[in-house]
Amino acid sequence: QMQLVESGGGSVQAGGSLKLSCAAFGLILSRCGMFWYRQAPGKERELVSSVNSDDTITYYEESVKGLFTISRDNAKNTLYLQMTNLKTEDTGVYFCAGCNYWGQGTQVTVSS
Repeated sequence: QMQLVESGGGSVQAGGSLKLSCAAFGLILSRCGMFWYRQAPGKERELVSSVNSDDTITYYEESVKGLFTISRDNAKNTLYLQMTNLKTEDTGVYFCAGCNYWGQGTQVTVSS
């Protein structure tokens, strides 16, 4: 079964860090541009970060530049999002997407 499965979400205090993972099953992650989105309560889903298929181009939403890092481990067929200095406004459900698939999301809650 082809799917993306996120993990690594949780509850942290402001200023803390989390590393999200997105494991691919039945898909070859290295062939695809990959994306991290988030959806805050009551808001639309927004693109947080992306990386192209050969890892030469990355994108970060303005508020996370210098704080979040997207990466992938092709041997593990897994995409990551390292998040540092988290703020309460980073709270939301984080989704990975790529290869025409979406994961189910993982909740990130940042408290003050």
